Amino acid sequence: MPNPTAAMLVIGDEILSGRTRDSNMHHLAKALSRAGVALREARVVADDHATIVGAVQTLAGAVDHLFTSGGIGPTHDDITAEAVAEAMGVPIGVREDARALLQAHYDAQGLEVNDARLRMARIPEGATLIENPISAAPGFTIGNVHVMAGVPQIFEAMVASVLPTITGGAPVLSQTLTVARGEGDIAAAVGTIAAEFPDLSVGSYPFIRAGAHGVNVVVRGTDAGRIDGAVVRLSALLEET
Repeated sequence: MPNPTAAMLVIGDEILSGRTRDSNMHHLAKALSRAGVALREARVVADDHATIVGAVQTLAGAVDHLFTSGGIGPTHDDITAEAVAEAMGVPIGVREDARALLQAHYDAQGLEVNDARLRMARIPEGATLIENPISAAPGFTIGNVHVMAGVPQIFEAMVASVLPTITGGAPVLSQTLTVARGEGDIAAAVGTIAAEFPDLSVGSYPFIRAGAHGVNVVVRGTDAGRIDGAVVRLSALLEET
């Protein structure tokens, strides 16, 4: 059986404007690879309700799991929860279990759960809460959509909470062969390997170090023996050229 698939939807004007560098996709991609889930697509959208709704519907319908980051905080532009609710065709409102989590968290700090903070307790009907051990405000899962905070520390904690609930496949393994030659010199050999090992992913990534050209050829897959065979075969082909 092939590994389950996933997509990621990064939500936020601050990402598209360049003000904030996204690290969540990188973290999620590594975590999913270890869990045996194939990340097939990542998309970044603005804080626009209709755009988020459309992206959620499209991506959730194309993969087994959709992960979102951003837009579930206390301010006016945190609109992800409402957009996901609309995309999934369910109502949304303040939920008592989410409110209780926030109340306990802010009571411990001597702070009021005002209307802004209460926005973080809005949960679509039928969703399951995702634990937030950092700042209490939960994410949620509805259908195959996992809605998480954009703050990296909180996002990573939420990923750690969700992944054990997902049935993954075989972990994705990789080997890298570093070649001190230009990419054009080895393209034919790399193409041969890709054709001979169609069950593997073969990528060619050029670099320049100290003025010299080189290539990292990365072979990925779930079968360690096949990966070993591909790397050995590629090494032999490169010796012949």
